[in-house]
Amino acid sequence: MSKKETIQVFEDKQVRTLWDAGQEKWYLSIIDVIEILTGTDRPRKYWSDLKAKLKKEGSELSEKIGQLKMQSADGKFYKTDVADTEQLFRLIQSIPSPKAEPFKLWLAQVAAERLDEMQDPELSIDRALEQYMKLGYSENWINQRLKSIEIRKELTDEWKSRGLKEGQQFATLTDIITKAWAGKTTKEYKVFKGLKKENLRDNMTNTELILNMLAEASTKDISQATNPKDFAASKKVAQQGGNVAKVALKELESKTGKKVVSSLNAKAVLGIDKPKKKKDE
Repeated sequence: MSKKETIQVFEDKQVRTLWDAGQEKWYLSIIDVIEILTGTDRPRKYWSDLKAKLKKEGSELSEKIGQLKMQSADGKFYKTDVADTEQLFRLIQSIPSPKAEPFKLWLAQVAAERLDEMQDPELSIDRALEQYMKLGYSENWINQRLKSIEIRKELTDEWKSRGLKEGQQFATLTDIITKAWAGKTTKEYKVFKGLKKENLRDNMTNTELILNMLAEASTKDISQATNPKDFAASKKVAQQGGNVAKVALKELESKTGKKVVSSLNAKAVLGIDKPKKKKDE
């Protein structure tokens, strides 16, 4: 069964989702949905109380809720309560919130768009481009970001061809690459930039993004050239790929006198979430 994890955005809030190609269904993190609808800073407690309430009322909904591994803010994967869109529609009815109806419309749109993208993959690229532009990213940065997605896909395809497992092994290799060129693991990099659930690459500057692409592309090329036989050998390749970008980083820093790895994030560098100026200002 093929599953693909991604992040969807509702009113600038992130929702962890997993697409099950076999069942052609989205599964969404219930905790993320509850946090958005209620605004509570204790969504797990809210969900625990709601499950107890539903069970007391005789509802079978909570008993049918499943769990899937999703990436947490610390970069690790944990089992998380998830619901498909049909279950979420029913669950939302039990949560008093002014955002319930807008969220239902958004949920239906997400499901429809995913089915469209299966028929025409180019649509996913177009939608990503449109979303980044709405958030205020520059055209140059967007072009780099879309290219980085392509390079990342080529690298993960290479890992899959070597029999490596998605999840922990991919995360470990990514950490090795990032640590090699940036001097930080993915988690450390996110903390340095003041991020939580946000995507690290979405918060990189152009230069950081380019060096990260160089590291991942180099790792893929070295892997194809050396044919690592197991996970241990692939870790050495990841280190070598990251070192290629490290050389470029050191050379650039020596010429500019400036550090490449920056604590600035998208909100600060790219103007995201800044109030828009009025036309007469």
